[in-house]
Amino acid sequence: MQIFYAPEIAGDLYSLDENESRHCIKALRMTKGTPVKLIDGKGNLFEGIISDPDPKRCTITVTGSIPDFEKRKYRLHIAISPLKNPDRFEWFIEKSVEIGVDEITPLICRNTEKPGIKEERINNLIISAMKQSLKASLTILNPACPFEDFIYKPFTGKRMIAHCNSSIDRKKISDTCFRNDNVLMLIGPEGDFSHDEIRKAEENGFISVHLGRSRLRTETAGVAACHSVYFINQ
Repeated sequence: MQIFYAPEIAGDLYSLDENESRHCIKALRMTKGTPVKLIDGKGNLFEGIISDPDPKRCTITVTGSIPDFEKRKYRLHIAISPLKNPDRFEWFIEKSVEIGVDEITPLICRNTEKPGIKEERINNLIISAMKQSLKASLTILNPACPFEDFIYKPFTGKRMIAHCNSSIDRKKISDTCFRNDNVLMLIGPEGDFSHDEIRKAEENGFISVHLGRSRLRTETAGVAACHSVYFINQ
């Protein structure tokens, strides 16, 4: 069954926006009476049927709802450096949302080569990945933040910084994070975090962790960290 994004859904009728309507009627060739599912990005899943197959404003009659659909008992926030190659950063966005991440913050570090991101495009990727993976909660994309400002922000839960500096004692994620823990994970740029950044993070309560023996690309490390937390909670 196809899933559509309905951020302002309320009541028994909902009209999809023009993009979703066109996809529904023109691309998927859905017709009156076709069953569909809607997600509001706030954790709720709705069931309905197409009552007016208008390709510019398709109307859905809502027949049921599931509040807090597959709600997790933990929250995961990943702060990750943008990459020089935007395609690789977008790959991370897509895969992490599919696995399950609540917030993503682009983290501007000393070795970040290209700090800018295309926020509108990334938010569209988040919505697409949310629908693809049958998630009902929209991942929040925060504004980019300098590393030395971000580490002082309040957070209730486990705070970790993943890096490759073997001269600093690092723990396994599984020795630090446990089931139902809220997690904030920092992932550095291609050149890794500087020694000074790691030191400052540890001074502010972050635990140094590693992601295994391999040296991973930034986007791979982000996905690996996301999946590690997901696996711990299964």
